[in-house]
Amino acid sequence: MSSKSTKRKVTETFDSLKSKKPKLVSGEQQQQQHGKPKFVKPKSFGDSLSKKERRVQAKELTEARKKKRKPHYNLEQELASLWEKMRRRDIGKEDRSKLISEAIRKMKGKVPEIAVSHVSSRVLQTCVKFCSQAEKDALFAELQPQFLNLASNKYAVHFIQKMLDGASKQQLAACIFSLRGHVAPLLRHLFGSVVVEHAYRLGTAAQKQELLAELYSTELQLFKGLTSSTEKTVVDIIAKLGLQKGAVNRHMTAIIQPILEKGIVDHTITHKLLIEYLTIADKTSAADVLQLLTGSLLLRMVHTRDGSRLAMLSIKHGSAKERKKIIKAMKEHVTKMGFYQFGSMVLACIFSIVDDTKLVTKIIVRELEASLKDLVMDKNGRRPLLQLLHPNSSRYLSHDDLAALDLSVPSLCSMDKSDTSSKTKDTDGNESGEETKDEQDDTVAEHTDHEENVTAMGGKKDPLVRRQELLVNSGLAERLIDVCVENAEEFLKSNFGKEVMYEVAIGGSDGILCPSLSEKLYELYEAISSVAAKPKPQESGKDSEHILENFHSSRTIRRLVLDCPGFASTLFKKALSGKCRSWAQGHCSKILSAFLETEDFQVREMAKTELQVLVSEGTLKISAAKKPE
Repeated sequence: MSSKSTKRKVTETFDSLKSKKPKLVSGEQQQQQHGKPKFVKPKSFGDSLSKKERRVQAKELTEARKKKRKPHYNLEQELASLWEKMRRRDIGKEDRSKLISEAIRKMKGKVPEIAVSHVSSRVLQTCVKFCSQAEKDALFAELQPQFLNLASNKYAVHFIQKMLDGASKQQLAACIFSLRGHVAPLLRHLFGSVVVEHAYRLGTAAQKQELLAELYSTELQLFKGLTSSTEKTVVDIIAKLGLQKGAVNRHMTAIIQPILEKGIVDHTITHKLLIEYLTIADKTSAADVLQLLTGSLLLRMVHTRDGSRLAMLSIKHGSAKERKKIIKAMKEHVTKMGFYQFGSMVLACIFSIVDDTKLVTKIIVRELEASLKDLVMDKNGRRPLLQLLHPNSSRYLSHDDLAALDLSVPSLCSMDKSDTSSKTKDTDGNESGEETKDEQDDTVAEHTDHEENVTAMGGKKDPLVRRQELLVNSGLAERLIDVCVENAEEFLKSNFGKEVMYEVAIGGSDGILCPSLSEKLYELYEAISSVAAKPKPQESGKDSEHILENFHSSRTIRRLVLDCPGFASTLFKKALSGKCRSWAQGHCSKILSAFLETEDFQVREMAKTELQVLVSEGTLKISAAKKPE
């Protein structure tokens, strides 16, 4: 009986506990119980306002915060509305000038504060672009006292660039004078360096030298007028002023190192500074700088004259590992570089120096093959191809280009000579042509960390073997001949394409194409002769001009007749035999006279019967000085 009653009591107590619910306690009661304040969400928040009203309320709060944070917020809003009207293309000049005058009037006395805003700085740029000279002078007068502060601002820098573009000589000189003593800190700044570069580009030669000289020495930074226009390099300045070379080296190192570490290497003044630094730097400092430049940084420098020279120096004095890193960084950028005036010379330098022809073929040659036609027709794009076909030719490369290919770092070059002279005795027995791998010549120096940066200039491979591997073994020459066959007439009439066509047709320098591609060259001769065999067009015009009468193509064909007997015989048999009388006038007469002037006996005898009659009649003239013996 007792056990049953105890079970009933337990179940009753369990059911009573389940049926009990927690009591709701208000916020005031919780505060009284615990003594701690607790945030209570108001009932009216979000319930009484619609979504649209909440958005309006949030917008009003944002506007209120902006008004507190920006003292000229209302003025910026007014200027933005004026800017939307003045920048339209369909607005008249008078209406635009009225809007600009109104905007400048509202900004008067507040230009430095407004220029740092991302909206108002654009208004200022538009005003400077279209305003009158008097209004421009007024804006410049307000800008001048705060020039240095604004030069480091993210948005004001664009306004300063516009002001410098339209500045007079006196105003530009005043801005450059404001930079005095601050060039080095600004070059280390991401936005300040843009202002220094813009002033450097617009300045005269004397002003450029003044900006650069400040980076050479502390004395030149403090005192003005120590240098003249005759001292153009840091070596000349050291010799004239008697400065200590070590002190100048340390001063320039302290400026250059943070610039390179931050990667601010896009500017011309920085490239010039680095070139001058390498002329006086010791071997360790020069090697460190070139090693820092190795990789993607060089791609941002090859668009300038000095930047491309820095890239060439890095390739010349770099180790196999560094050269490989430079070439791999060029992947997918080779074609774009080829069309640059200075970037094309970097590619020509790689073709002349790097021994790892497999890597060069894989990354550079394959990418150039995809745009061969455009490269042949381009003034700059043809240079790498001509460097392979006819290396270091003064006919295709200017004196400055050839000097750039021969440039070297004095300290590293002297060490190279001492290193190579000491190693010749040990390596004479191993240089008998036993190395067959492409990377073997370039990987010798990879085991020593210090010697990686002072590898001898140029490659160890025979230049003819390197050209053979890059041009013939890679398939580039065969593809180039096919492109010339497909576009024979267009290339011959082109001022730039004719040079590549000539070099390909004669088989390149040293006859590099002739042994293995003689059949392909014969196809090219047939293609040119087929175009030359076409009848004279009845319509006159440059587009319809025959290749034997065109100025560029006639000169190129004449050179080919004189220098390439195989082409001369094919051309005469297919296009000129029996038709010489009709071509004896104009530009074509120079081609016919070349058959009698050539040194090849068989070609002369082949054309002599038909051409001698024209010479006797006086129809075809040939200079006595050009007759072969």
